[in-house]
Amino acid sequence: MTADAGTLDAPVTASGRVPPLAGLRQTFTMAWRSLVAVKHNPLELVDYSITPIMFVFLFTYVLGGQMAGSPEAYLKYALPGIIVQNTLFMTMYTAMALNTDLTKGVFDRLRSLPIARSAPLVGRITADLAKHLWALLLMIGLGLALGFRVTGGLGGFLLGTLLVMVFAAAVSWSAVLIGMLAGDAEKVQAFAFTLIFPITFTSSAFVVVDTMPGWLQAWSDVNPVTHLSDAFRGLLLGGAVAEPVMWSLVWAAGIALVFYPLAMRAYRAKV
Repeated sequence: MTADAGTLDAPVTASGRVPPLAGLRQTFTMAWRSLVAVKHNPLELVDYSITPIMFVFLFTYVLGGQMAGSPEAYLKYALPGIIVQNTLFMTMYTAMALNTDLTKGVFDRLRSLPIARSAPLVGRITADLAKHLWALLLMIGLGLALGFRVTGGLGGFLLGTLLVMVFAAAVSWSAVLIGMLAGDAEKVQAFAFTLIFPITFTSSAFVVVDTMPGWLQAWSDVNPVTHLSDAFRGLLLGGAVAEPVMWSLVWAAGIALVFYPLAMRAYRAKV
């Protein structure tokens, strides 16, 4: 990643701080640079495009007949959960990218510029949220082509999308902390699978919770992925959503409150 002073330069106050509006502009500049960099690394599109498509096809046509009697019936239930799972997994790309930038000295170069210290970090998260949104819309589009119908209307779709993005933004701070503390990108990836894989598969994302053993149902009932999947599913299909939406927001706020200060402390210690 490179940065030119003509784009990122901003007046600095006597205290050495960048004014808030200038810092915001720098954040969006860094986010745009991260997005534009995709054209120089086309393989990144595999993670954000091909992988989500594979998830939808595999879950629908491999598991659909066994789980719900037909692929179409299972797609109606599982697509929201597949999107939630994919979004959570993709937050770990933020961790891997930050870890790679640290090891390559990218932040050392940015630190020499007269920009807000948080701009590279928040810019990266903002760009990654845009990529999450792209993958979500891609999966919804594929689902529509395969027979999924958003019966909750445009309002339900927009609110559901916003809820998933808010939750992804909160979880991104845990990814930042992991990226800052992990020794290399491989350790980040291993940690991500160890944590996210069991959480998503012990939720209502792919199966009805009532089919689980009692002790597992107890965990699934408080699992944040269950609340988010149920909320997103209800908003897309027009079901009851008040309780799962509330708990999804509570979990998002709790995750952000815990991990934001920890992530920023680790970030400041590194850069």
